[in-house]
Order: sequence, then structure tokens, then C-alpha cells
Amino acid sequence: MRHMGFDATEIERRAAAMRRDILKMIALAGSGHPGGSLSATDILAVLYFGEVVRHRPSEPTWERRDRFILSKGHAAPVLYAALAHAGYFEVSELATLRSFGSRLQGHPDSRKLPGVEVATGSLGQGLSIAAGMAYGLAVSGQSEQDEQDERVPGDPVSPSAQQVFVLLGDGELQEGQVWEAAMFAAHQRLGNLVAIVDNNNLQIDGALEDVVGLGDISAKFTAFGWRALEVDGHNITQLKQAFDEASAHTDGPVVVVAHTVKGKGVSFMENQCGWHGKAPSDEQCDRALAELETDAKAATEPPVGAAREEVRL
Repeated sequence: MRHMGFDATEIERRAAAMRRDILKMIALAGSGHPGGSLSATDILAVLYFGEVVRHRPSEPTWERRDRFILSKGHAAPVLYAALAHAGYFEVSELATLRSFGSRLQGHPDSRKLPGVEVATGSLGQGLSIAAGMAYGLAVSGQSEQDEQDERVPGDPVSPSAQQVFVLLGDGELQEGQVWEAAMFAAHQRLGNLVAIVDNNNLQIDGALEDVVGLGDISAKFTAFGWRALEVDGHNITQLKQAFDEASAHTDGPVVVVAHTVKGKGVSFMENQCGWHGKAPSDEQCDRALAELETDAKAATEPPVGAAREEVRL
């Protein structure tokens, strides 16, 4: 197994390459969701290339893998870009996004694409799925140690070797099912569950506070019994530190509230809810790519190289 080591500059370059791929694939498709994909790019770059999520592209169903769930399934382009650059499939396949017969559908489909744990896109369901997975993995680990009969209600579930990460949109938190799952996870003290909120403050209908205000997201999760961490969602080092801290906290679930910018990296898309689900024209795509190319972080695109094996031992 190859141990990559944490390199913030390399991850920034990965994120820049992913952003370019996101723009190109959505422009080619003529449809898709650039705003929320671009806001979450740095998050997924750290998860997949920063020794956070343990996975094997050459063995997608590896039993000891961690699980990642993209609850905000409309942001599928960012997941596809991460999986392609990690080696789950060829980067060239990104050009087939949303085309007839493509494995890269508008929302992720676990039946078609390796690396996708569950089909998502009906907002509000991802945290429930993640909590169920985390509970199942933890209880399974207990059973293997003959500890299941010793646990009583209210005891923490022993953390399993596998962790479950789930990315939610902030507008998605307006769904009641999210908070039912939050209560369950806290009650079961799921120390192997990490939720990440892409807090870009915009949704398809406008600003969060104009649709249904969320108030203090961290305070809400804390009140439900979670540990809450807040970070700049575009700061690679802060994200890495938060994910490491979340992974080390085994006494209950953790939420990382990542403050992000919708459409990050493209000046005319940033903080514009109109780019939630609209594809750029060829001319707009060229302008956006030119902006990214002039960014110092995007100056040198890393080689995709061979498929990465285990990225966290």
C-alpha cells in the first residue's frame, strides 16, 4: 500500500484540476449544478487526497473501506471529479456526464459507478443513510468481539475501524428528516460518523435566511448532542485538521460546518444563486477556465497517475 502523506499544495492543485473538470463536464452536458459542486470541491479534495477517507480505487467494495455519502446528490460533478482523479475510472469519462447511457448520471447511482456507496439526490435522506451505515458497522465490529450482549441502551456504540462521512448542503438542513437522524446518531453515540455541511448560504430559491433561516448551525447540532467544528471550507489545512479531529473523537458524532462560497473560483458565479443549477455556455466556460488557469494554485496540474490504493491506514 502506498502512503501519500499530507501535502496541502498538492491537494490545492487537485482541487483546481477538479474545478476545471466540473466546469467542462457541465458545459459539455448543457445541464448540471456548478454552484454547489464548486463550493464543495476543496472539501472532497481533502477527503480523497488528504489521508482522510480510507479507500481502494482498485477494490471499490473493499470491506475495510470508509464510506462517503454525497447527500446533496445534485452536486454529483464534484464527486465524479474526485473519483476520476483518484483512479476509480478514466478522467476522460467525465465528458459523458448526463449523456444517454453514461454511468455519470445527474445524481450518483451506486449500481452503475464504482466508488458510489448509495444513490442520492432526494435531499434530507443522506444523514439517515449515513447514521444507519455507521451504526451497522459499529455493531458489526462489536459482534466480532463478542461484546454485543454486554451493551445496554445509552452506552456508546464502540467505534468501528470504518468511518462514515456524509456531505450535506446547508439548504438541505431545512428537511425535518435530517434532525431525526441527528437525534438517532447522538442517542447511539456514533463515534464513527462525521457529517459535513457545505455552508454556502445559498439555495436554488435564494439566500437561506430568505427561504428558511437556519440560525446557528453548530449550536443546533450541539443541542442535539453532536460535537461541532467550524472551518473555512476553502482552507485545505483547516479542513484537514478538522477531519483529523473529527476522526479522533470516538465518543459520539461530529459535524464539520464548512463555510464556503457558492461557485467558488469563478468570479461571475461566486455567491450567485442563479448558478445553482445552470450550465455555462461555451463562452462562459472558456472565461471561467481562463480565470482558473491564471490562479497560481492551478498553474501546474498534477498527473492523474496510477490508481491510488489505500490513502489512510
